[in-house]
This record gives sequence, structure tokens and C-alpha cells, in this order.
Amino acid sequence: MKPETLNFFDKVYEVARLIPYGRVTSYGAIAKYLGAARSSRMVGYAMNGSGGKDVPAHRVVNRKGLLTGKHHFDGTNLMQQLLESEGITVVENQIQDFEKLYWDPSKEL
Repeated sequence: MKPETLNFFDKVYEVARLIPYGRVTSYGAIAKYLGAARSSRMVGYAMNGSGGKDVPAHRVVNRKGLLTGKHHFDGTNLMQQLLESEGITVVENQIQDFEKLYWDPSKEL
């Protein structure tokens, strides 16, 4: 990978580590916060490669609160289980009360 890609990934990981316990954010919100509003897919790629980096990737979902990255977690429902362990209700891959649980780094940091 190019050095600028790794640098972007590191920035994504820094923001993801700030997501409070029991809250979620979206790929697009992180991209927008980093000044790369059209790079939500790159944020997704960063989350896919975050294993072993102490990044709460399970707290990053799509803009509608869907667990679109769940297939990148080991186990069948690990992403959902991690969210539920934080008190977040998930029904059919959809976070319930998404608006209430949503954390926007542009407004919080």
C-alpha cells in the first residue's frame, strides 16, 4: 500500500478509538471528520484491516445503522455480539435507536 493510504488508515483508527462505549458512528462520519467526505469506502477498508490494532471496529456501521461490515469479523455474529455486550440492540443487522446512539466526531471532537 502507498504510505498515504497507511497514514489515512492510522487517522481512521485514531478516530475509531474515540467512539464511546455503547455508541456507534458511520464510515461516512469518520471520512467527513478527516476531511475526506467521499472516502467512506476507504474507512471501511481501514476497518477491515483493523484486526489486532485495538480498534473498536464493531462500533462503525453504515449511515443507516446496518452492520454491513459484519462478515469481516470472526465468527457468525461477533459484530452483533460485541455491540449487544455494550447494551446496543440489533435486530436483523439493524441497530435499534440508531439516531440516539449515533456519535458524530465532527460534533463531539
